[in-house]
Amino acid sequence: MVKVDISGVSDFIDENELSSIDTQSAFSEITTLYESGWVTLPKDYDTELSGKIKEIAKKIREQSKVLVVLGIGGSYLGARAAIDYIVSPNYNFLSKDTPDIYFAGNNASGAYLNDVMEMIGERDFSVNVISKSGSTIETAIALRFFKAMLEEKYGAMGLKERLYVTTDAGSPLNEMANREGYDCLEMPERVGGRYSVLTVVGLLPCAVAGIDIDAMMAGALEELENGVDNACLYAATRQLLYRKGKKIEMLACFEPAFRYMGEWWKQLFGESEGKDGIGIFPASADYTADLHSLGQYIQEGERTLMETFVSFDAPRVNPMIPGGPLHDDKITILAGMELDEINRSASQAVKKAHIEGGVPVMELSVSNMSAASYGALAYFFERSCAISAIVSGVIPFGQPGVEAYKNNLYEILGL
Repeated sequence: MVKVDISGVSDFIDENELSSIDTQSAFSEITTLYESGWVTLPKDYDTELSGKIKEIAKKIREQSKVLVVLGIGGSYLGARAAIDYIVSPNYNFLSKDTPDIYFAGNNASGAYLNDVMEMIGERDFSVNVISKSGSTIETAIALRFFKAMLEEKYGAMGLKERLYVTTDAGSPLNEMANREGYDCLEMPERVGGRYSVLTVVGLLPCAVAGIDIDAMMAGALEELENGVDNACLYAATRQLLYRKGKKIEMLACFEPAFRYMGEWWKQLFGESEGKDGIGIFPASADYTADLHSLGQYIQEGERTLMETFVSFDAPRVNPMIPGGPLHDDKITILAGMELDEINRSASQAVKKAHIEGGVPVMELSVSNMSAASYGALAYFFERSCAISAIVSGVIPFGQPGVEAYKNNLYEILGL
């Protein structure tokens, strides 16, 4: 379960002020609003669904050395974040018995698309296209390229065996899958794209990567059943800080494997809260690396920032610093120390410096970087985000602002 520590905001708010933020009413509203089917996903997850996902994942692992996942936004960020977080950000470079996984259809760059095709090379590959509507232009274009590539390599029958569709029931993509005979996993009703990581959208690529999806959902279920107070506390604290002029939230972690979790979090909170001329701007940072690029601004720039640190009780691995002569520096005395102790010390030092510099710091922690803790964090953020958005006075589901660029693009292209 996710633990929330707000001791780092005590210089900026009085805890008694938190009672003025009515998160409980906001929480009770969630299930009455459109696209709130994600709320019960961990309870709705059953052995039949688990079995179907695992069966398709096994088929992909047996037939291919590469899986290409086509999707944009919530259709790929959650799965990419999970693979980095649970396995490694270097997943494709590891020695393993699961396919490499490449992500495409999330931009309109020909160079990027060509690179993915070249990385596949002569290896056997499969494609999982993920789109609620099937009409998102970046994904639809990529699908045309990879569908043609599959048919050229394997023929019409082979194409049917290697293209997997994840979409809404009744969508044009769903109709194509039924008409042409592709395996199709339907998204559950009333679940928006950025809230879909704990559905077939995120679970199938994770299962292909060998991740224990049952453990992931068990972690989410525990958070659903026991974590509402912590979600309300995080939502209330960030909203109170927003009212005090902290307009930007920096989500930071001292583990590079968390980077894409930050990207997923930015979409979740940005699309949910940034409406009607209001909303906390979500940003993310990879510490300690970004302290050598953004550190000066965070420490002494405009005081519109709040930070949320994510930490882990136990590291994935914990090597010891080697001894032996190097050069005349202070690091020699650290020989024999475990690297996690250095990382934790850095976190404490940064937190202290930033608070003293006028930046309130919240801290979220989980036990380790596992499938269960990923599920817990994903559900925690989804629930916190919905509560926070409702407290601010906006409906967290839907993204009308995103349609503006799409409509302009369609007009420019004559669609």
